[in-house]
Amino acid sequence: MKAVAEEESKARAGLAAVLETFGWGSDGDAEHPGKRGRKVPGGGYASVVEAAPEFEAPTNQVCGLWPFSAGSSLPVTGAFLGRHQYLATHVCADPVVWFQQGLILNPSAFVLGRPGLGKSTLIRRMLTVLAASGVIPMILSDLKPDYVKLVRALGGQVITAGRGGANVNPLDPGPAVQALDHLEDEEAVRVRAQLEGRRLNTLAGLCELVRGDSLSDFELTALRTAIRVLDPDLTATPVVDEVREVIEARHPEVRRVIRDRGSDERYDNRTERLVDALQGLGLDGPFGPTFASHTSVPLVLDRPMVFDMSEVDDNDMQMQAGLQLVCWSWGSAAVQGAKILAHAGLAPERIYVLVMDELWRVLRASLHMVDRIDAITRLNRQLLLPQIMCTHTMQDLVLATETATSKAWGFVERSEMVFLGGLAPKEMGNLTQVFSMPEKERQMITTWSDVHSTSGKENAEPPGLGLFLLKLGSKPGIPFRVDLSPLEKKVNDTNERWAAHEASRRAEKGAA
Repeated sequence: MKAVAEEESKARAGLAAVLETFGWGSDGDAEHPGKRGRKVPGGGYASVVEAAPEFEAPTNQVCGLWPFSAGSSLPVTGAFLGRHQYLATHVCADPVVWFQQGLILNPSAFVLGRPGLGKSTLIRRMLTVLAASGVIPMILSDLKPDYVKLVRALGGQVITAGRGGANVNPLDPGPAVQALDHLEDEEAVRVRAQLEGRRLNTLAGLCELVRGDSLSDFELTALRTAIRVLDPDLTATPVVDEVREVIEARHPEVRRVIRDRGSDERYDNRTERLVDALQGLGLDGPFGPTFASHTSVPLVLDRPMVFDMSEVDDNDMQMQAGLQLVCWSWGSAAVQGAKILAHAGLAPERIYVLVMDELWRVLRASLHMVDRIDAITRLNRQLLLPQIMCTHTMQDLVLATETATSKAWGFVERSEMVFLGGLAPKEMGNLTQVFSMPEKERQMITTWSDVHSTSGKENAEPPGLGLFLLKLGSKPGIPFRVDLSPLEKKVNDTNERWAAHEASRRAEKGAA
């Protein structure tokens, strides 16, 4: 027994010597901390130090790892959106700064995700950071509202649009007309043509919304001619009823382009449906003065603004779609005018970012609206106006015809940055073909689409809340979570009515 004890003592002494040689057995002191740190309060002592795993393999088996490469971090430029789901690093991105830094070729973004998972919150985060850097947010349709509190907090302009609210004239060319006299002849001709084309596109879209089908080529020509008769040099903005009256009066210029062959009866037959559509947009039509009067509230171009359409009834789809179309066009024209004024030296240079939320509403109102939106977005790209579009799923962009669906899906395909929230497998549409999404990313997005919490707690957040996958073409996606500060949560609370109702219900229950 004595011999065994001596052997164990020698073994322990030898092990202690080895540990002391490498510093593993020393707890260190105030001046010389050991390998495990100082064993004092706050010393960072580690009781167990895991050995790093080591592997050996020939280079032909680990050729993808040899020569050893260093991992690169994400670019820390743009609005801080949240933490990477796997790397815990900062994820910073927005279409304005990334375009300025040359990381994307087009300042555009599209946000997709099921309702209630934080799409508008993600957009508000980007707008808040961009506004702090001098970029001016313009929300051209806010139907819930989602952005009114943010714009007010930023000291911006809130325009209440809809029945009984502000009137928006679809023929208003915007502030760009102020710069025409200060431009070179060739530049003035180009700008004038753009302004004429934009307001013709807007009025034609409203007519198609009222009629439920597209205008014929001769009707578009007659509409353009009537507008030019009333306002040949963009100095006397007409209203819709004046355009209708010119056509009804059989103006010689309109008769010429309508090719009536000298017959009043043929003229009336070829213009009757166009006149009916304009009548529907006039003061006596279902929209009242909303589109039939001169613009009642001018845009202020030096601070954030939002068109608040939350007072429009959700069942009034035509009014919602019409307001979205007109406000998108009007806002784009205003920004275009601001840039032209800056180029002419009449105003400071400013950067605007346009937000088009709830895209599905305008697309559902009329099949032909997809062409009007496509024209507006293409003009924005030519003018390099950053834009963020948003809807729920790719199924929202599936329209009655294959051609219309292809155009609507093109909004997503042409966006340089696409943020994907929770989506069910049937709601992804052609995303897997556009972005070459691997199975892991599809499973991730599908998991986020569950809106029911598994925690069992009352009013618990859904598991996919605030989770997004940033896709840049066919590159691997960047998964991250949007985390809000306490101050942001106050501005981002879009369920105030529900919370107030629940508080009232509990108060009544407690009183009883």
